[in-house]
Amino acid sequence: MVSGIVTAILLVVFLGGWAWAWSPRRHRDFEEAAQLPLDEDMRVEGTGENER
Repeated sequence: MVSGIVTAILLVVFLGGWAWAWSPRRHRDFEEAAQLPLDEDMRVEGTGENER
C-alpha cells in the first residue's frame, strides 16, 4: 500500500517536472543556457588567452 502511494507521488512529481521543462515559457531560458558553453569558447578565443 505504501509503495503504491510513493509510486503515485513520484509519478506526479515526474510529470510536473516534465511539464515545467517543456512549457513554452521556459524555451528561451533553456536556449540561452544551451548557448553558454559556446559563448564561453568564443570569449576565450577572442581574448587570445588559449593561444600558445
